[in-house]
Amino acid sequence: MKTNEFKLKRKKENDMGSKKLIGIDQPFDYKEVVAVTGPEYVENLQHDGVALVPYEKLKKNLPGFYLTEDTCVWMRAGIINFRRCDYDYDCYHCPFDQAMTNALEDKAALKRKERAVNWVKHVKTRYQMSSAPCIHFLSGRIMSPEECSVNYMCHDCNVHELLHKESPMEPTHKPEYKNVSGYKMVEDYFYHFGHSWVDVEPFRRVRIGIDDFISKILGPADEINLPPVGTLIKRGETGCILTRNNKKAPMQSPISGTVFAVNDKVGKNPELAHDDPFHEGWLYILDPENLEPELTGLYSGRECFQWMEKESQNLYHLMGPRYEQLAATGGEPIGDIYGHFPEMDWDRLVRTFLHMAEKR
Repeated sequence: MKTNEFKLKRKKENDMGSKKLIGIDQPFDYKEVVAVTGPEYVENLQHDGVALVPYEKLKKNLPGFYLTEDTCVWMRAGIINFRRCDYDYDCYHCPFDQAMTNALEDKAALKRKERAVNWVKHVKTRYQMSSAPCIHFLSGRIMSPEECSVNYMCHDCNVHELLHKESPMEPTHKPEYKNVSGYKMVEDYFYHFGHSWVDVEPFRRVRIGIDDFISKILGPADEINLPPVGTLIKRGETGCILTRNNKKAPMQSPISGTVFAVNDKVGKNPELAHDDPFHEGWLYILDPENLEPELTGLYSGRECFQWMEKESQNLYHLMGPRYEQLAATGGEPIGDIYGHFPEMDWDRLVRTFLHMAEKR
């Protein structure tokens, strides 16, 4: 009889120890919360989730009643049984709130990853491709072959290589320039008010770079961060970031689209964008989303020349009266204005001409 009672008691203890929930049907066990938050945050709890607080305090926090005490929001949500707020409800700076949030996000991320893996396993065992047509046959560029023979490893395909040579990533010819207030401009290009240019190329792709005006103002960059291929960029969002002396100059993308290619030469030698911004120093190519309507929001033709003249006047006004007089004499702008006049406010230049600012 005593042996049976001992076994029954031992079984009950084991059952309680295996659960060790903070509360009934709660998602965290005691050890997990202690590991995340530290024992000081659960000092009023036993391993079975019972709060060790005087009854007079505990009865004020009974479920279903308005909580008059400064109880933690996690307790009010039912995640934990008992905890007092010691940060005046400033959850943003509360280490306990941060730890609990991270724990919840980690669990949610694991569940999402598990669902993704299961979905991939499911579709792989149930579905397969019914055909493998060549992408260039579908687009009408070629009449044969109709089928892809390299499992869409296009970089190994002779047909793709030949077509790629017909439409190379590098600009095919050097554009002709027109001098406007001392700055080079290409008459056939479109211009964004944030001083990037757009060249519409065959197959409805657009090549984008910085104009001569902003390259002369900011001078040669130490680094140019370009978006990864495949990135979807909306018009007005940051398309690239120029860095000089640890100062950042984010530039807006003039067109919405998916990044098709980037200029690796500029990544390795950022000065190219300053020395030859319209040709060798181009930045990236987009497959545009909404080309014709967005082109109407860019400068073209005579309007782009009028805009550049106005921007030149704005620059001299920003530099002061002495430089406004220089503009009246027809003097040519130097190639690195910020480098020669470091007292100029970099952030003000970025706000004035790139129309961008860092979030505060």
